[in-house]
Amino acid sequence: MNRTVSWLCKIFLKPLVKFLFFKEIRGLENVPRGNFILVSNHQSHLDWFLCGFICVPRRFHFIGQVDMYTGILGLARDILYFLAGVIPINRKDSRSKKQAVEQAIKALKNKDTLILYPEGTRTRTGAIGKGKRGTAKFFLETGTPILPMAINGTFKLMPPGGKLKIRKIVKINIGEPLYFEQELATAKNLSKDSEKYNQLLIKITNRVMEEIIALKSAIS
Repeated sequence: MNRTVSWLCKIFLKPLVKFLFFKEIRGLENVPRGNFILVSNHQSHLDWFLCGFICVPRRFHFIGQVDMYTGILGLARDILYFLAGVIPINRKDSRSKKQAVEQAIKALKNKDTLILYPEGTRTRTGAIGKGKRGTAKFFLETGTPILPMAINGTFKLMPPGGKLKIRKIVKINIGEPLYFEQELATAKNLSKDSEKYNQLLIKITNRVMEEIIALKSAIS
């Protein structure tokens, strides 16, 4: 999302989202002044608006799939993606996945913020799933701090396949930024194909997911 649209969202959309959905927000003081990788659990399509709520008026990006909807829904998605600065990814196309990764790394190096859902998809049960290694890869490529966040309530308001409900029950808990300075220094001397590099990715991923789970537990 470019800065102009982001400012418009801050002025007009952010107050509406807060009025309609928010019951509690913790940890706003933890949001860095510079750019960051915002990582959160993923319960609902509403999560997009809540994560954007935290990031405006910065320049920021999501990574969003383009391999599900066609027709009118696909057109609506494409318009939304354009306005929101979403990096498109076709999860069934290896070339598309590679291009999405390259665009995301370029955005981070350009000091934009990136929003990721480490689980890779919305939960179908309300529970937090296993994290994928994408967040760790982006961190080791750019050194951008990781900001963990937990969302509670959106699964009740709009679960996958469900209809939207308007209730002020959403809680957000933002943790302290994670820098992984030692892991970043170690990674510089390793091949990306090596087992040691892979173990770093797993270590960072596990730590990030542990933090998200702890943050969510505190607001459940």
